[in-house]
Amino acid sequence: MIPVPAAWQRPYLNIFKHFRVEEWKRSAKEGDVAALTDTRLKGTIYRIRGSNPASSYLQLPRAGTQSLGLTGRYLYLLFRPLPHKHFLVHLDVTTEDNQVVRISFSNLFKEFKSTATWLQFPFVCGAANGGTARRGATGAAPADVRWMCLVLDLPSILGLYLNRRYSHLRGVKLCSNLLVKNLCTSDLLFEPGVTFSEARLRDLSSCGVAPMPRELAFPVPKGENWHDLYDYIRFPSEGSKVPCNCIRKSFPSPVAGDQVLEEPSHPLTQPVTLSRAVCDRLSLVHHITSPKAVPHRCPVITESIPEVHLAVPGPLRAVPAGDPVLEEKQRLHSAGDTSQPLPLSDGGIHVYARQRRGQTTRAVPGSEEGLVPDPILKLKTIIGFGGCSTKWALWTRDSTAVVYPCHAIIVALLLKTGEQRFFLGHTDKVSVLAFSGSSTLLASAQAGPRGVGRLWDFPTGTCLCLFKTYLQSLVSLSFSHSGAVLCGVGKDVHSKTMVVVWNTAQATRGGGVTVLAKAHTDVDIQAMKIAFFDDTRMVSCGRDNIRLWRVRSGALRSCPVSLGEYHSLDFTDLAFEEGPEREPEERALFVCSRSGHVLEVDYKNVCVQSARRLLPAQPQGNGQEQAGSGSGPGIAINSISMSLTFCATGSEDGYVRLWPLDFSAAVLEAEHEAPVSSVCISPDGHKVLSTTATGNLGYLDIQARDYNTLMRSHKDSVLGFSVEGRWKLIATVSQDNTIRVWDLTSMQQLYDFSAAEETPCTVAFHPSWKILACGFDSGVVRTFSLAASDLLLEHKQHRAAITGLTFSPDGNLMFSSCLQGTLALYSFVAQKTQVLRVLGNVVARDAGIGVDTLVVSGDSRLLAFVGPSKYIVTVMEACSLDELLRVDISTFDLHSAILDSAVKVCFGPVPQGELLVATSSNKILVLDAKTGRLVREVSPVHKLTCSSLALSRDGQYLLTAGDKVIKVWDYRMRLTINFQVFIGHSEPVRQVAFTPDQQHVISVGDAIFLWDFLAPPPVRSSPARARSPTSTLLLRSDSSSEKPRDVSETPRQTVPLPLLSTPPCLDISSVHQAGFQSIFSESDKEEEEDLPGSSRVVANRHKDASVLVVGSDGSEEEPVVRPKVRQESPRSPENPANEPRKGTKTPKSPCSIRPDSYRHFTPRFKASVLPQSFSSPPAGSEALKLKAVIGYNGNGRGNMVWNPDTGFFAYSCGCVIVVEDLHSGSQNHWLGHAEEISTLALSHDAQVLASASGKKDGDSHCQICIWSTQDGACTAELFHHETQVQAMAFSWDDRFLVTIGDYSDQTMALWSTHTYELMLSARVLEPLHDVAFSPVSHQDLACVGRGAVMFWLLEQQGAAVRLKVHRAPAPDVLGLVELTSLCYGADALLYSGTNSGQICVWDTETNSCFMTWEADEGEIGVLVCRHKRLVSGSNTKRIRLWSVATVQELRLKGPDTRSGSVLLEHEITLDGTIVSAAFDDSLEMGIVGTTAGTLWYINWVESTSIRLISGHKNKVTEVCFSPDESHCATCGEDGSVRIWALGSTELVVQFQVLNQSCQCLAWKPRPVGLWPCAVESQHVVAGYSDGTVRVFSVSRTEMELKMHPHTAALTAIAYSTDGEMILSGGKDGIVAVSSPRTGMTIHVLADHKGSPITVLQCTRKQYHDFGVEGGELWLATSSDRRVSVWGSDWLQDKCELLDWLSFPAPAGPEGLDSLPPSLAAFCPWEHGVLVYVGFGMQEEALFYSLRKKQVLRKISLPAFATSLSLSPAAPFMAIGFGDRLLRLQPCPAGDPQDYAGHDDTVHLCRFAPSGRGLLTASHSAVLVWELTGA
Repeated sequence: MIPVPAAWQRPYLNIFKHFRVEEWKRSAKEGDVAALTDTRLKGTIYRIRGSNPASSYLQLPRAGTQSLGLTGRYLYLLFRPLPHKHFLVHLDVTTEDNQVVRISFSNLFKEFKSTATWLQFPFVCGAANGGTARRGATGAAPADVRWMCLVLDLPSILGLYLNRRYSHLRGVKLCSNLLVKNLCTSDLLFEPGVTFSEARLRDLSSCGVAPMPRELAFPVPKGENWHDLYDYIRFPSEGSKVPCNCIRKSFPSPVAGDQVLEEPSHPLTQPVTLSRAVCDRLSLVHHITSPKAVPHRCPVITESIPEVHLAVPGPLRAVPAGDPVLEEKQRLHSAGDTSQPLPLSDGGIHVYARQRRGQTTRAVPGSEEGLVPDPILKLKTIIGFGGCSTKWALWTRDSTAVVYPCHAIIVALLLKTGEQRFFLGHTDKVSVLAFSGSSTLLASAQAGPRGVGRLWDFPTGTCLCLFKTYLQSLVSLSFSHSGAVLCGVGKDVHSKTMVVVWNTAQATRGGGVTVLAKAHTDVDIQAMKIAFFDDTRMVSCGRDNIRLWRVRSGALRSCPVSLGEYHSLDFTDLAFEEGPEREPEERALFVCSRSGHVLEVDYKNVCVQSARRLLPAQPQGNGQEQAGSGSGPGIAINSISMSLTFCATGSEDGYVRLWPLDFSAAVLEAEHEAPVSSVCISPDGHKVLSTTATGNLGYLDIQARDYNTLMRSHKDSVLGFSVEGRWKLIATVSQDNTIRVWDLTSMQQLYDFSAAEETPCTVAFHPSWKILACGFDSGVVRTFSLAASDLLLEHKQHRAAITGLTFSPDGNLMFSSCLQGTLALYSFVAQKTQVLRVLGNVVARDAGIGVDTLVVSGDSRLLAFVGPSKYIVTVMEACSLDELLRVDISTFDLHSAILDSAVKVCFGPVPQGELLVATSSNKILVLDAKTGRLVREVSPVHKLTCSSLALSRDGQYLLTAGDKVIKVWDYRMRLTINFQVFIGHSEPVRQVAFTPDQQHVISVGDAIFLWDFLAPPPVRSSPARARSPTSTLLLRSDSSSEKPRDVSETPRQTVPLPLLSTPPCLDISSVHQAGFQSIFSESDKEEEEDLPGSSRVVANRHKDASVLVVGSDGSEEEPVVRPKVRQESPRSPENPANEPRKGTKTPKSPCSIRPDSYRHFTPRFKASVLPQSFSSPPAGSEALKLKAVIGYNGNGRGNMVWNPDTGFFAYSCGCVIVVEDLHSGSQNHWLGHAEEISTLALSHDAQVLASASGKKDGDSHCQICIWSTQDGACTAELFHHETQVQAMAFSWDDRFLVTIGDYSDQTMALWSTHTYELMLSARVLEPLHDVAFSPVSHQDLACVGRGAVMFWLLEQQGAAVRLKVHRAPAPDVLGLVELTSLCYGADALLYSGTNSGQICVWDTETNSCFMTWEADEGEIGVLVCRHKRLVSGSNTKRIRLWSVATVQELRLKGPDTRSGSVLLEHEITLDGTIVSAAFDDSLEMGIVGTTAGTLWYINWVESTSIRLISGHKNKVTEVCFSPDESHCATCGEDGSVRIWALGSTELVVQFQVLNQSCQCLAWKPRPVGLWPCAVESQHVVAGYSDGTVRVFSVSRTEMELKMHPHTAALTAIAYSTDGEMILSGGKDGIVAVSSPRTGMTIHVLADHKGSPITVLQCTRKQYHDFGVEGGELWLATSSDRRVSVWGSDWLQDKCELLDWLSFPAPAGPEGLDSLPPSLAAFCPWEHGVLVYVGFGMQEEALFYSLRKKQVLRKISLPAFATSLSLSPAAPFMAIGFGDRLLRLQPCPAGDPQDYAGHDDTVHLCRFAPSGRGLLTASHSAVLVWELTGA
């Protein structure tokens, strides 16, 4: 059977795209291989040319030892031979018996040749006309050779020519001379020349014709025929039963005997006239010259759904349709075993068939290749740190993650979430790590004799290359800041110290790592770092030396620093001085030592500049450490790290200390339990990372003055563990003589047990109580109560080390054994133990120590162990220790020369009564536990002895551990390959086991590994399932001691979270049986909850479907419904501000873990708050009017609505709802929210819009606004949800509105749209993602969440309303998934998407899933269905259009029907994750929103996507008007400069600079006297974070000039008034004056050095005004509250300081996270006056006169300003504040006017040159205002 390809290869795989050929990382090229752009093919092609095919080629994969692993049946090659040249192509394929066969074809070959491992086919190159091809001959390609699509049927080639079965494609080698466009594999057979629209309109999918995907399609001009332009070659030809001697083109046409299509009068392909050349080529092989008709292919058709059985679980298999050999074998197989299904082709879409009665089913496994899924384990968390060294832990550049080694694995730990990323590849313990300056490259090296280093692309986690280090043990590794040079120090094979310098510059471009220089040295080196300012210079330190190194001319040379009296110190670490104040080479170098000395080395002069000695705390009253030259023992410093403002040291006494840069006294310290190995200050300077010698990792939060432990670890190997399932605890015992208890969820250490003179050997958790039993080497067994943290009992029945300790599964018995062979039995009653029996010499003395030495059967009846000798396995009755069975293992293999002994034992499933024994000869023997009979044998299991065995609870999977690997086995051994192997441990694995919930696997050895177990949950048939389509959920109250019954015995997927109070009672009754009259339960009696107004709780954590009733008695308190007129009304005494509003809900569960779903809304973090006061302008007297909003909030979810019938179109941007006319582009703005809007919902008649946002200050609930779309009036405000509103939906008759809260709220509310009163509220103990009403009935709705769909039925009787809910779990084959989106389809269909890329189809009549398919590689967050078509959008940035016409037939006729599957009609890739979508009724056009802040118009018919709305995704850093005010420019942190047309707010031009942030910009002013501004003078200048200045031409849309006047990031930029000079200010306070004509920097002013420049502004003045020559006056403002005013004459090169202002401020600001900016501007209406705002003694604006040198007046402000702009036309100031307020302040006096509309700090406001317009920015939103009176 042909293997079924993995889901990621379906429906086809673009090889060039998937393996990123253009990067040459996973592919190789040799010789003349170039990427070209072909204008005819409209894409990139690769040209391979050369005289020798062996020296010019393109190869996939890069290394010959690797394999592509592509399992698709057909290989598509789109290529064109070069005219008059020969070409050669090699394909390496692997057969099912792992034989590699090379398939080659070339026009060099004269005849066909074959061996057992090589097939050579001659290739006949055809010509476009008949005069160039020679009859019956191969040879060089003709001059007019065409582009062709070659389709190779790889299984048929192997079957016809070698009689072998195809497994997968291993490699491809394309040799000169040819042009190649693409390479693809698929199980589908595509037909060229058929378009998607033609296939859809003529329903060709039912005929088996699939159009060619866009990535494989050649462009065909209008009016042309595909076959007239290109060649289509399929080999072997369809229907060929005998081998063909060459590869050539053939044309299909009808013949007798072939099946005729249903409409023969309308052929699918046009008739083709064969030319002479074609006829010649067709006659080469006479027996297949008959032309053929277009075949009946079924590439995307599921011809039948396999039968499904509950007996044996297994995945579905697919056999390609049309293969006679496979069909015959399948017919014979099914005849012999009727229980087997008939697997047929699924058409390339992974479809799972499901029975309609709600039963979860699986197909019986046929001849499966191996376990599914593959891999079945996924590494989730590692508890451990270090291994080879504990000094390597690094910060990422953004200070959000920590990277550290854990033995052979590199771990990246995200601080915010605790998630871990793993870098796998090292085979031994990682000894050193190093980051490049940007944290994009990570270098690592492993210890051991192999000396291997790896270079990683850190963002993607891929290994770029391996390189030989030439060092056995590295002690230091350092990356240059640019990432181009790497330096390492260590010992070579002769134990000599060697320094190696590598060149890593080519590694990111597909190259390798080469050695620049290396040198041996006799000096000791403990640390070595590359200078940040020069990649060729290094510094090292060690015992008695500090040396400077340099690479020059390929040699590595060094010189010592003269140490004088400090020559005998033991130096341990070094760090360069930070800060921009000094030149790089002038910065000091700090070196620390074990004696406490810190030497400041002058790098430039190679000498010691100063020395300080850090001494322990002296009794001087302050208790602080001192730095000086005193006597006494100093602080032994192991590590040092420097920042701009302080220094951190880690010392041998366990302290991390923070010092000022003068080392006067320690200002902060943190004590550890062990010596500190290393310290590292985060790049943002807020945290200090530290590691200890005992394997602890943590960081000191400087601002919070708090220490956070990130990871604790055992100091030595872990011997074993025990897991407690109820409280999710794991206990481990280690060779470091400690027993530690960890939280299995957070992986944090909870307890640490150690005995002074005893070594712990083994641990065991009691299965029911929080009790831990420990065995020690002294023979003592102790039991501890973790709840009380106390010792319970101590037993001394043993006299030697404890080897085994375990509890029975029922918790009534405990067993222990020791090295002397003694076995003890204890009873465990009421948490007290009593010794029942002790037996001597029954356990093997040489069995060794292990947690699983003693094993108990699942029913607690039997005990098994190895003993009394290692050749014997004994089975006893557990409760009495009476011997039942002895089995001699050594007698099973009589032919072996060595006696086999037992090593480990494990009980099988209870019903089978089997006992598993691992032996010393690497076998597993499966014995009958009653008779001792050998049932079966598995050999070999591991290369070395198996160290641990574990069986899953359902008896399906077996875990084994041996050497350093873990294997997962199919316990029944029914597969071709019955196991999967997992690596990662660098030491032997001591123990492996499943967690009690069967969701994870734990393995221990060098560290503690937690793996996700991805196998689908077990399914068992039961009488309850057979009788009922759904299962009734049985609940218990909290006071009951009985455990809940689970009908299916399926493990819970997640642990139920407790409520803060007793949950309300639930009414649950039986389900209707006959005829499926109703799937909902009828409640005979409803019990009311004691809490007034509380709702019923939907609580279901079982996998079985459940039926619950949620009701209300009509007495529930009403929510607050407020009319529009209420703005800020005072609250009544009965309802103070801190009390919740009406509509009391059930207590909130403590679930605050965000689901693994992008579909779930998370508000952007904002530090700003709402204003305390608001000066609204009187009605009708508003001076400002909001004209337009630029941007779309891509952070929202479902926050765009469009009704194609009425044309109503609205979306949200921040807290504003933008209603836009798509024809005119005009906007209306609805202001009513104060926080970011999360979602929108439009009624079906388009008359009402609902919008939701977070809660305002003082409110305890979120805000939902109800708007009338006719006049934009807010008719009601609803308050119910506590955190955020996730989704909303109107019923199809618009009578009801349903709202659901986010993962912290977990409530669903139902509102009446007539009164907007709350009708019902229900709590759901799991997060919900989406909700929708049924289009058929307004009483039916559904919502999706964690692993299930909830179907709700609304019943209303008078005032009483109740909801019946049926929870239908997701199919087991999907595993643990989040159902993230849903939409109703035609009739009784419901589609739901998952976070793993599947789409499930549900029958809403039976509430069961009957079909799934792999729809995308990422999470599907948006689904829209209309009639027979479905649109899906995902986080892979793709939207896909599916044809689902045949799904309804599958639902109606059941699994026995012959029905087509889904067809992917089209897909479009956009610029971000899809978050919203709206389409018309035919799904031909629609609007789609992405996280990039873009709204796209999609037209499927024309295959077009057009930007409707654009915006910045990240923060906007500057805005400005063009001189003629027709356009405006914005720039952002994403590095883009965007030009917008103000009339339509459309994006006109975008200039993008990658990997940089654009911090400031300015538009070139128009020349004096020239109006309008000439087109060629339209320029924009922008400043970037790398210190560069770029000048862009708007008219030519290109960059004209790039300058680099700054070393630090730019913060302000401006043009001179005549546009002839550019003034730029940097973060370091430097102001540069540059000429855009010459690109030269004319002046550099350092007056503000040290403080970032915030404002640069120029204005005109009279030439001799203010006593300074020049016609220009300009100012510079810095963040230290200083303003300098200058007079300049640029033509005369004069620039003179006119005034210097410094504004006072209080010493220590309180209540401010960061200081507000210092801003200044010239006053346009009052010459010689400037206005200043900033942090100061008062919150005010100051008017300063340059003539009088004094402050003229002050205007009080409500807060410190964050932005400032002065109108050039009228005496107005626009001021932005941190509390989201925009104020228009008349000057010199007048009533201010405040304006809302911003959801964050108003950090930018800029008036237009004419004063008629105003731009403001708040984060990524840009608002355009117009002055009504202007």
